[in-house]
Amino acid sequence: MTMGKRNHSPALNIHLLREGIIESRHQAEAVVCDTRGRALSIAGHLDTACFIRSALKPVQALAVTTSGTMEHFNLNDRDLAVMCGSHQHTAEQVRQVFNILWHCDVDPTALQCPTPPGLDSSLQHNCSGKHAGMLAVCQQCHWPLSTYMETKHPVQQLILSQMAELLKMPAAEFMRAHDDCGVPTYFMQLEQIATLYAQLSAGNNLNMERVMRAMIHHPTLVAGQGQFDTDLMTLAAGELISKSGAEGVQCVGRIGEGLGLAIKVKDGAKRAKHAAAIHILRELGWLDPSHAETLADRYVSLSDYKRLEVDGELVML
Repeated sequence: MTMGKRNHSPALNIHLLREGIIESRHQAEAVVCDTRGRALSIAGHLDTACFIRSALKPVQALAVTTSGTMEHFNLNDRDLAVMCGSHQHTAEQVRQVFNILWHCDVDPTALQCPTPPGLDSSLQHNCSGKHAGMLAVCQQCHWPLSTYMETKHPVQQLILSQMAELLKMPAAEFMRAHDDCGVPTYFMQLEQIATLYAQLSAGNNLNMERVMRAMIHHPTLVAGQGQFDTDLMTLAAGELISKSGAEGVQCVGRIGEGLGLAIKVKDGAKRAKHAAAIHILRELGWLDPSHAETLADRYVSLSDYKRLEVDGELVML
């Protein structure tokens, strides 16, 4: 298939139906890539780009596994899982973030992610695990703690350089902006995002495999009970990793096969990305049909009156 044909492959249409009548419409684009960055399946435009947002967290966590920080501070896979997560500030999750800082002898006041409205501490922010991991690396490497969120700080440069190496691109070519929690996030093509998840799930790199195993062994620390990433990884039982990002981003990696899926809903709708993900995973055969039905009951059938319907398919390249 030529590049021109790729660019005209249809996006997925997601309809919100109220008693069978279309009430709202969303569109989603998606791509499946292997570890070499080759697009194998696509819905929409291959060159679609977006901010990766919190779907970058498993890649950011590689700074912890590659720097010797885990071993130096005796951190465990539960710590690593919450670093990859967008948690729901449950007591279990907040304690795990505190555990990271305690082992690294870092005061919680060093966290610079915001305190969520109505809550008491930045430990309760859904990105606090990621921030704690960055502080742990800084403590291990004797880098300044007070400026760890700045783009030119060594910990952010380490994360950028590792991502650039994975994608075989010069670090200077990545466009960046600040995520809502204050640290850099990157504007990337969907195929680049899918390639990162293919590499994370391939199992041929010890540091990435440790991140992958932490996520699938401790899914409640990655999101939480009743959250899509946790439910999907629990039902998949070690066959998939899943990480969401804000504004309609959803990523999935196929464990042991080196395949990654990246989804972007054009209008950023959370409900639409879940419906698209379930539809695509069923179509790819990555998820048992009974498990797909379980997820659909939770995330597609919104009430007795409303449900989501997905129209479209992935085009094989």
